[in-house]
Amino acid sequence: MLTARDEDVDKIIGLEVGADDYMTKPFNPRELVARVKSILRRATPERKARESETIQHGDLNVDAGRREVKVGDREVQLAPKEFDLLWELLDHRGLVLTRDQLLERVWGYTFAGDTRTVDVHVRQLRRKLGDASPIVTVWGVGYKVSPARDAVNA
Repeated sequence: MLTARDEDVDKIIGLEVGADDYMTKPFNPRELVARVKSILRRATPERKARESETIQHGDLNVDAGRREVKVGDREVQLAPKEFDLLWELLDHRGLVLTRDQLLERVWGYTFAGDTRTVDVHVRQLRRKLGDASPIVTVWGVGYKVSPARDAVNA
């Protein structure tokens, strides 16, 4: 919260109703930026853990730290959003993710209208990954990851 109200009771009420922080005017803009960065660091602690993660799915191997995707021994070049979309789907194996959920998680925004951005990126991923693509369309809902082929044969 950024406000001119500087009484202790106002600060307490502001924090109790859900504010992550409370600053009163006048304020130093550099302090505001530092406080926002601090909150953002605390809000995304999983990013550092993800940098060392890899996901294996059948012949598909995805290395988050190196941002590399391999099908068997062949490296597949993906655009940044294609990589993020593939990682998001693999990271949520077993769940169906809607287009809106994917837009928010991968692109970082919600879209009120009808967009085909997710569909276009899924089509590109399928083309680049070929038979190793684990992405399945759930008609009328969104996308999910199919079981790995080696898991099906086991």
